[in-house]
Amino acid sequence: MSYQIPSPVPSLEELARCQQNVITASQLRARGVPSRVVSEHCRRGGPWQRLLPRVYLLQTGAPTPEQRMWAALLYAAQNGREAGSREGALITGAAALALYGFSAVPRLPAVTGVQVLVPRQRRLRDAGEVRIQRTARELVASEVHGLACAPVARAVADALREWLGRTEDGGSGSGSRGGPEVAAERVVLGPRALRSVLREAVAVTAAGGRPACTPAELTAELREAQLLEVPRIRAALDELLAAERESALGGIVELAAAELLPEPLVGPELRMRGGTFVAVPDLYWPQAGVAVEVDSELRCVSEGEQAWVRAGQHRMEYLGVRVVYLAAARVAAEPAAVTEELRQAFLAGGADVVELMLTEG
Repeated sequence: MSYQIPSPVPSLEELARCQQNVITASQLRARGVPSRVVSEHCRRGGPWQRLLPRVYLLQTGAPTPEQRMWAALLYAAQNGREAGSREGALITGAAALALYGFSAVPRLPAVTGVQVLVPRQRRLRDAGEVRIQRTARELVASEVHGLACAPVARAVADALREWLGRTEDGGSGSGSRGGPEVAAERVVLGPRALRSVLREAVAVTAAGGRPACTPAELTAELREAQLLEVPRIRAALDELLAAERESALGGIVELAAAELLPEPLVGPELRMRGGTFVAVPDLYWPQAGVAVEVDSELRCVSEGEQAWVRAGQHRMEYLGVRVVYLAAARVAAEPAAVTEELRQAFLAGGADVVELMLTEG
């Protein structure tokens, strides 16, 4: 039988060094510091200061931007037995984007409010510059400079929600379920900055050089937050996705050329001989009856749009066209595998393809 020896509790000095001198009341109490001593140290002219309820800075002078982030996170993470831990709370919104290094948002010293994401059942109020946002979804953390932050896609959605004046999942700051049309009137982010935020979201890299946020993840978060119904956000995302798709399609054409495959048609309109519309695939090889669709559903906001795209794909397959479905991220990450898939599809070709009329896009 094996026994697991519990890790020793870090000393006050070690914990202070780890948390940049920001400590909670429960952490002090667990290390034998009585409340009386804390109160004495936080008096005017004392060596400590109170930043937020039950959160203290063990030094004099103004807190640094990073210390303000630590204070916000530790304040929101206090919940019963886990008091003082960083579990159960994430920095999100503009503060998280500043930590990620987004150039389109104010730098960390200029961030005047810290949005913190907590489980919906938590009883916690806004305090100081800390704004509490609740969610029923599971919290997934990404560590940035030692701080627990929401993933990039979620942080972007929360920042846009914040700029629109909507502070909870699916709601508004007043607790009413204001529609996107009402919220759109309160947008303070210009179109150029909005496009920049979305571009940076898919450009941020995680460990290993992989994208920290894919266009699909970003689209899913914006759809979950009902932000794609806001015209300027939808327009900015469409522009981003169009650029990503154009890059991916160019990469596919280059991979096909490297395999000495004929150049495919780009965005042709396929119709049957009687004129009945079939579909508009991204790429099409008429000599082989092979079509390529790249991230087709990312363009769709409504279920109606998704149904229309799927219907076109089903019509192509029904008429014998071989449809290859690819993701732009896979084209960039696995070019050799994508090349082999295209080669095999072209060699196999479609089966009993109905004669189709082509109109090049």
